[in-house]
Amino acid sequence: MPKPADGPGARAASGRLRTHRVPARPAAVLLVLHGGREHSVRPSRPWHAAALRMRPFLSAVRRSPHGGSLALASVRYRVRGWNRDRSDPVHDAREALAELRARLPGLPVVLLGHSMGGRTALRLAGDPQVAGAVVLAPWTPAGEPVAHLSGAAVVIVHGSRDRVTGPEASLCFARRARAAGADVARLVVPGGDHAMLARAAVWHRLAADAACAAAGAGPYPAFVAAAFGGGGPGDGLDVPVPVPSAPVRPRRRKNGPVQG
Repeated sequence: MPKPADGPGARAASGRLRTHRVPARPAAVLLVLHGGREHSVRPSRPWHAAALRMRPFLSAVRRSPHGGSLALASVRYRVRGWNRDRSDPVHDAREALAELRARLPGLPVVLLGHSMGGRTALRLAGDPQVAGAVVLAPWTPAGEPVAHLSGAAVVIVHGSRDRVTGPEASLCFARRARAAGADVARLVVPGGDHAMLARAAVWHRLAADAACAAAGAGPYPAFVAAAFGGGGPGDGLDVPVPVPSAPVRPRRRKNGPVQG
Protein backbone atom coordinates (compact mmCIF):
# COMPACT_ATOMS: atom_id res chain seq x y z
CA MET A 1 0.00 0.00 0.00
CA PRO A 2 1.50 3.38 -0.93
CA LYS A 3 2.46 5.56 1.98
CA PRO A 4 0.34 8.72 2.29
CA ALA A 5 2.28 11.72 1.09
CA ASP A 6 1.64 15.40 0.60
CA GLY A 7 3.40 18.75 0.77
CA PRO A 8 6.86 19.80 -0.34
CA GLY A 9 8.56 16.71 1.03
CA ALA A 10 6.56 14.53 -1.35
CA ARG A 11 7.66 16.36 -4.46
CA ALA A 12 11.14 15.01 -4.83
CA ALA A 13 11.14 12.27 -7.44
CA SER A 14 13.69 10.76 -9.74
CA GLY A 15 13.49 10.82 -13.49
CA ARG A 16 10.62 12.55 -15.25
CA LEU A 17 7.95 12.14 -12.56
CA ARG A 18 7.10 14.64 -9.85
CA THR A 19 4.55 13.53 -7.25
CA HIS A 20 2.45 16.07 -5.36
CA ARG A 21 0.08 13.85 -3.40
CA VAL A 22 -0.44 10.12 -2.90
CA PRO A 23 -3.44 9.26 -0.68
CA ALA A 24 -3.43 6.13 1.42
CA ARG A 25 -5.69 4.27 -1.02
CA PRO A 26 -5.40 5.94 -4.42
CA ALA A 27 -7.94 4.91 -7.04
CA ALA A 28 -6.23 6.63 -9.97
CA VAL A 29 -3.48 9.10 -10.83
CA LEU A 30 -3.86 12.54 -12.39
CA LEU A 31 -0.74 13.32 -14.40
CA VAL A 32 -0.35 16.99 -15.37
CA LEU A 33 1.56 18.11 -18.46
CA HIS A 34 2.23 21.84 -18.78
CA GLY A 35 2.88 23.80 -21.94
CA GLY A 36 6.09 24.92 -23.52
CA ARG A 37 7.46 26.27 -26.79
CA GLU A 38 7.45 25.15 -30.37
CA HIS A 39 11.26 25.32 -30.56
CA SER A 40 13.59 25.47 -27.57
CA VAL A 41 16.32 23.23 -26.16
CA ARG A 42 16.79 25.39 -23.08
CA PRO A 43 16.13 23.55 -19.80
CA SER A 44 12.57 23.52 -18.51
CA ARG A 45 12.23 24.88 -14.97
CA PRO A 46 9.34 24.63 -12.46
CA TRP A 47 9.22 28.42 -12.09
CA HIS A 48 8.52 29.04 -15.77
CA ALA A 49 5.06 30.49 -16.45
CA ALA A 50 3.91 27.42 -18.38
CA ALA A 51 4.47 25.24 -15.32
CA LEU A 52 3.14 27.75 -12.80
CA ARG A 53 -0.18 28.15 -14.59
CA MET A 54 -1.01 24.48 -13.93
CA ARG A 55 -0.76 24.80 -10.14
CA PRO A 56 -4.34 26.12 -9.77
CA PHE A 57 -5.59 23.03 -11.57
CA LEU A 58 -3.94 20.77 -9.01
CA SER A 59 -5.53 22.91 -6.28
CA ALA A 60 -8.92 22.60 -7.98
CA VAL A 61 -8.67 18.80 -7.90
CA ARG A 62 -7.67 18.93 -4.24
CA ARG A 63 -10.78 21.02 -3.49
CA SER A 64 -13.10 18.87 -5.57
CA PRO A 65 -15.48 16.63 -3.59
CA HIS A 66 -14.48 13.83 -5.98
CA GLY A 67 -10.73 14.40 -5.99
CA GLY A 68 -9.71 12.87 -2.68
CA SER A 69 -8.90 9.44 -4.11
CA LEU A 70 -6.64 10.73 -6.87
CA ALA A 71 -2.87 10.73 -6.61
CA LEU A 72 -1.49 13.93 -8.14
CA ALA A 73 1.65 14.07 -10.24
CA SER A 74 3.25 16.05 -13.03
CA VAL A 75 5.89 15.55 -15.71
CA ARG A 76 9.35 17.11 -15.52
CA TYR A 77 10.40 18.12 -19.02
CA ARG A 78 14.08 18.13 -19.89
CA VAL A 79 13.75 21.05 -22.30
CA ARG A 80 11.11 23.69 -23.01
CA GLY A 81 10.36 22.87 -26.65
CA TRP A 82 8.62 20.27 -28.80
CA ASN A 83 11.41 20.58 -31.35
CA ARG A 84 9.94 19.15 -34.52
CA ASP A 85 10.37 15.40 -34.96
CA ARG A 86 12.19 15.11 -31.63
CA SER A 87 8.85 15.47 -29.81
CA ASP A 88 10.82 15.93 -26.59
CA PRO A 89 7.91 16.17 -24.12
CA VAL A 90 6.38 12.94 -25.44
CA HIS A 91 9.51 11.01 -24.46
CA ASP A 92 9.51 12.67 -21.03
CA ALA A 93 5.84 11.81 -20.48
CA ARG A 94 6.40 8.18 -21.49
CA GLU A 95 9.17 7.94 -18.91
CA ALA A 96 6.84 9.41 -16.28
CA LEU A 97 4.19 6.81 -17.14
CA ALA A 98 6.79 4.07 -16.74
CA GLU A 99 7.72 5.46 -13.33
CA LEU A 100 4.05 5.45 -12.34
CA ARG A 101 3.74 1.80 -13.37
CA ALA A 102 6.66 0.99 -11.09
CA ARG A 103 5.59 3.14 -8.12
CA LEU A 104 1.79 2.74 -8.27
CA PRO A 105 1.25 -0.44 -10.27
CA GLY A 106 -2.18 -1.13 -11.70
CA LEU A 107 -3.61 2.35 -11.22
CA PRO A 108 -5.30 4.03 -14.18
CA VAL A 109 -3.88 7.40 -15.23
CA VAL A 110 -5.78 10.48 -16.39
CA LEU A 111 -3.77 13.02 -18.36
CA LEU A 112 -4.38 16.75 -17.97
CA GLY A 113 -2.40 18.82 -20.47
CA HIS A 114 -2.29 22.43 -21.64
CA SER A 115 -1.07 23.69 -25.03
CA MET A 116 2.10 21.70 -25.86
CA GLY A 117 1.21 19.49 -22.89
CA GLY A 118 -2.20 18.95 -24.47
CA ARG A 119 -0.55 17.75 -27.66
CA THR A 120 1.63 15.46 -25.56
CA ALA A 121 -1.41 14.08 -23.71
CA LEU A 122 -3.14 13.36 -27.01
CA ARG A 123 -0.10 11.44 -28.23
CA LEU A 124 -0.29 9.23 -25.11
CA ALA A 125 -4.06 8.93 -24.77
CA GLY A 126 -4.08 5.56 -26.54
CA ASP A 127 -1.76 3.97 -23.97
CA PRO A 128 -3.48 1.07 -22.14
CA GLN A 129 -2.51 2.67 -18.80
CA VAL A 130 -4.39 5.88 -19.67
CA ALA A 131 -8.06 6.03 -18.70
CA GLY A 132 -8.72 9.39 -20.33
CA ALA A 133 -7.27 12.73 -21.33
CA VAL A 134 -8.42 16.27 -20.60
CA VAL A 135 -6.65 18.72 -22.88
CA LEU A 136 -6.82 22.49 -22.53
CA ALA A 137 -6.16 24.84 -25.46
CA PRO A 138 -4.22 22.03 -27.13
CA TRP A 139 -1.69 22.56 -29.88
CA THR A 140 -3.08 20.36 -32.67
CA PRO A 141 -1.34 21.19 -35.96
CA ALA A 142 -2.61 19.83 -39.26
CA GLY A 143 -1.70 16.19 -39.71
CA GLU A 144 -1.48 15.40 -36.00
CA PRO A 145 -2.00 11.60 -35.71
CA VAL A 146 -5.37 10.28 -34.55
CA ALA A 147 -5.46 6.57 -35.45
CA HIS A 148 -4.03 5.56 -32.06
CA LEU A 149 -6.98 7.24 -30.29
CA SER A 150 -9.55 4.60 -31.27
CA GLY A 151 -11.45 3.78 -28.08
CA ALA A 152 -9.83 6.59 -26.08
CA ALA A 153 -11.88 9.07 -24.03
CA VAL A 154 -10.84 12.67 -24.69
CA VAL A 155 -12.21 15.98 -23.42
CA ILE A 156 -10.97 19.01 -25.36
CA VAL A 157 -11.51 22.50 -23.93
CA HIS A 158 -10.62 25.60 -25.93
CA GLY A 159 -11.12 29.32 -25.37
CA SER A 160 -13.04 31.21 -28.04
CA ARG A 161 -10.43 34.02 -27.99
CA ASP A 162 -7.34 31.86 -28.12
CA ARG A 163 -4.91 33.52 -30.55
CA VAL A 164 -2.02 31.14 -29.95
CA THR A 165 -3.23 27.64 -30.81
CA GLY A 166 -6.66 28.64 -32.11
CA PRO A 167 -9.98 26.85 -31.47
CA GLU A 168 -10.50 26.06 -35.16
CA ALA A 169 -7.51 23.69 -35.12
CA SER A 170 -8.81 21.68 -32.19
CA LEU A 171 -12.26 21.45 -33.82
CA CYS A 172 -10.68 19.95 -36.93
CA PHE A 173 -8.66 17.57 -34.76
CA ALA A 174 -11.73 16.54 -32.76
CA ARG A 175 -13.63 15.66 -35.92
CA ARG A 176 -10.76 13.55 -37.20
CA ALA A 177 -10.29 11.84 -33.83
CA ARG A 178 -13.96 10.96 -33.59
CA ALA A 179 -13.90 9.58 -37.13
CA ALA A 180 -10.96 7.41 -36.06
CA GLY A 181 -13.02 5.91 -33.21
CA ALA A 182 -12.18 8.14 -30.26
CA ASP A 183 -14.86 9.12 -27.75
CA VAL A 184 -14.53 12.91 -27.90
CA ALA A 185 -16.28 15.85 -26.26
CA ARG A 186 -15.08 19.29 -27.28
CA LEU A 187 -16.07 22.36 -25.27
CA VAL A 188 -15.55 26.07 -25.83
CA VAL A 189 -15.07 28.60 -23.02
CA PRO A 190 -16.69 31.85 -24.24
CA GLY A 191 -14.14 34.64 -23.92
CA GLY A 192 -11.43 32.21 -22.85
CA ASP A 193 -7.83 32.92 -23.85
CA HIS A 194 -4.81 30.69 -24.33
CA ALA A 195 -3.30 31.37 -20.89
CA MET A 196 -6.66 30.46 -19.28
CA LEU A 197 -6.65 33.70 -17.27
CA ALA A 198 -9.96 34.96 -18.66
CA ARG A 199 -12.71 32.84 -17.03
CA ALA A 200 -10.00 31.22 -14.88
CA ALA A 201 -12.46 29.77 -12.35
CA VAL A 202 -14.45 28.18 -15.18
CA TRP A 203 -11.34 26.52 -16.60
CA HIS A 204 -10.25 25.22 -13.19
CA ARG A 205 -13.62 23.83 -12.19
CA LEU A 206 -14.33 22.20 -15.53
CA ALA A 207 -10.89 20.59 -15.77
CA ALA A 208 -11.15 19.23 -12.23
CA ASP A 209 -14.66 17.85 -12.81
CA ALA A 210 -13.68 16.24 -16.12
CA ALA A 211 -10.47 14.75 -14.73
CA CYS A 212 -12.24 13.24 -11.73
CA ALA A 213 -14.94 11.83 -13.99
CA ALA A 214 -12.38 10.33 -16.38
CA ALA A 215 -10.79 8.64 -13.35
CA GLY A 216 -14.15 7.18 -12.34
CA ALA A 217 -14.27 9.28 -9.18
CA GLY A 218 -17.36 11.30 -10.03
CA PRO A 219 -19.82 12.18 -12.80
CA TYR A 220 -19.18 14.33 -15.81
CA PRO A 221 -21.11 17.60 -15.82
CA ALA A 222 -24.34 17.07 -17.74
CA PHE A 223 -23.29 19.16 -20.74
CA VAL A 224 -20.01 17.21 -21.02
CA ALA A 225 -21.79 13.85 -20.85
CA ALA A 226 -24.20 15.02 -23.54
CA ALA A 227 -21.30 16.15 -25.72
CA PHE A 228 -19.75 12.68 -25.52
CA GLY A 229 -23.00 11.34 -26.92
CA GLY A 230 -22.99 13.80 -29.79
CA GLY A 231 -25.43 16.19 -28.16
CA GLY A 232 -25.15 19.94 -28.49
CA PRO A 233 -23.68 22.18 -31.20
CA GLY A 234 -21.44 20.51 -33.73
CA ASP A 235 -22.57 17.04 -32.64
CA GLY A 236 -20.90 17.57 -29.27
CA LEU A 237 -17.71 19.04 -30.73
CA ASP A 238 -18.49 22.75 -30.41
CA VAL A 239 -20.35 22.97 -27.09
CA PRO A 240 -20.21 26.27 -25.15
CA VAL A 241 -19.33 25.99 -21.47
CA PRO A 242 -21.84 27.72 -19.15
CA VAL A 243 -20.16 30.83 -17.77
CA PRO A 244 -21.13 33.77 -15.52
CA SER A 245 -22.81 36.64 -17.33
CA ALA A 246 -20.15 39.25 -16.41
CA PRO A 247 -18.32 40.54 -19.50
CA VAL A 248 -14.76 39.51 -20.22
CA ARG A 249 -12.30 42.14 -21.42
CA PRO A 250 -10.35 40.97 -24.47
CA ARG A 251 -6.68 40.21 -23.94
CA ARG A 252 -4.19 41.50 -26.49
CA ARG A 253 -1.73 38.89 -27.69
CA LYS A 254 0.95 38.92 -30.31
CA ASN A 255 0.82 36.20 -32.90
CA GLY A 256 3.97 34.11 -33.09
CA PRO A 257 5.42 30.64 -32.48
CA VAL A 258 3.41 28.34 -30.26
CA GLN A 259 4.27 28.76 -26.62
CA GLY A 260 2.42 28.43 -23.35
